[in-house]
Amino acid sequence: MVTMNDVAQRAGVSVSTVSHVINGTRFVREETRKQVLAAIADTGYIHNTIAKSLVSGTTQTIGLAISAISNFYFADLVSAIEVAVSQAGYTLLLADTHDDSAKELQVVEALHQRRVDGVLLATAAGPDGAALRYLGDLGVPTVLVDRCASDAFDQVGAENLEAAAALTTHLAESGHRRIAMISGRTGLSTSDERVAGYRLGLERSALAPDDRLVVTGGSNAEQAEQAVRGLLDLADPPTALVVANNHMTIGAMRTLGKLGVRVPDDIVLAAYDDFEWAEHFRPRLTTMAQPIQEIGARAVQLLLSRISDPRRPPETVRLQPRFMHRESCGCAQQAG
Repeated sequence: MVTMNDVAQRAGVSVSTVSHVINGTRFVREETRKQVLAAIADTGYIHNTIAKSLVSGTTQTIGLAISAISNFYFADLVSAIEVAVSQAGYTLLLADTHDDSAKELQVVEALHQRRVDGVLLATAAGPDGAALRYLGDLGVPTVLVDRCASDAFDQVGAENLEAAAALTTHLAESGHRRIAMISGRTGLSTSDERVAGYRLGLERSALAPDDRLVVTGGSNAEQAEQAVRGLLDLADPPTALVVANNHMTIGAMRTLGKLGVRVPDDIVLAAYDDFEWAEHFRPRLTTMAQPIQEIGARAVQLLLSRISDPRRPPETVRLQPRFMHRESCGCAQQAG
């Protein structure tokens, strides 16, 4: 078996110099670096991705910066992305941003320092976030996933505006006039778009907006529970809820159950995001299901295109969600 010592002897350098060339841990003169690369090629040492990266300047790795723990949808999206990355012959490096802008910058910097060929990012901040500035300033091939925050980058996500409007008009068509919205965390592009879609649905249904009926659920179950309690405490509470993601839907349903409020008898509910057990809730949940597999595959496709052609114009891709009509919206006789 060829060892690093064999490479060092062939190149006429120390073993530590070979290590520094392979790992990029210290500056090595270009002439010496070429000697080491030639020795690696001659001896056949490290016949794997690392060796290829030294010769080609690529690492065959893609970094994914995403809040992988706090959201069921993102866990499914990570799985879809990993499949597409593997099929393309790359390795995925996953870094959890915890949906925190400071942490997001740290993990993006760490991925870049590991010399990933490109970055997929579900940004926790808006278009002026530090991580986006870092990636843009350094020209790192980047695709924004799910949260289409800046058209300066390639980005792919579900269509949010019309989908949220459709959920709202569906409830209005069933006779509801007090329709509330539990929105996601403030500042996220998906939150802004779904709230805008909700307001568009009210407008199309000739319903006057009431700011008291739009309450943030912080994109998590705990804050959604508080939001539901606040809405039910209003003097004129809503008869219908639009919930803007699956995690908040769990919190909303849990609170309604604790309070003895029956869905759909006492209040109806429709949610953005589908999840594996939505079909098994009682009542079954009416949702907008995002095309997770398509989003993951298209994001990887866009990134590979960006890596091969850095100068092409940035592209925004919006994929259509699917309306899953079940019983929680109160029209079980029509649900499929």
